[in-house]
Amino acid sequence: MTQPDYLFHAGEATVFAAEGQFTDAMPEVLIGRTSGPVGQAFANMMAQTKGHTAMFAIRACNQLVRPATIMVPKVTLKDSANIELFGGVVQSATADAVVDLVSEGVIPRDLVNELCIISLVWIDPRCAQDPQLSKRDMYRTNYEATKLAIRRALANEPSVDELIAKRHTVRHDMDDWS
Repeated sequence: MTQPDYLFHAGEATVFAAEGQFTDAMPEVLIGRTSGPVGQAFANMMAQTKGHTAMFAIRACNQLVRPATIMVPKVTLKDSANIELFGGVVQSATADAVVDLVSEGVIPRDLVNELCIISLVWIDPRCAQDPQLSKRDMYRTNYEATKLAIRRALANEPSVDELIAKRHTVRHDMDDWS
């Protein structure tokens, strides 16, 4: 594997929920230098006022993670229950994943103030209405998927060779028409 240039790296991952839960996590991430295209997109998201409201990943009040990470829901959050899940369970899982990747050396500690991360986050609208919702499972799926998506982004995975080799054997999980 070649050393990342940290200009623009995209990754995604899916981690499935426990049986009976709607807590699948599917983050799509960009990680790159604050002085590059990811940094520009990051700054532009801060000015967005309509649609999918963005928020920083924080460990707790006054504990913004490094690299600065902005989370954007993939669906419009229309009620306080979904906003609470986004700004609580999902936010803490995302923040913990970023801090742990720095701790593990996946994200270089000496670059944390030069990089930024944009994470598009899925919250199934059924979660907020589910009386059996497991916030522990929601945390688990978002934590694991965020770590995997960032790892994949920095490793440029999957490779073009893998995509070509699996073109006719891997099917889209939701509705494949190929």
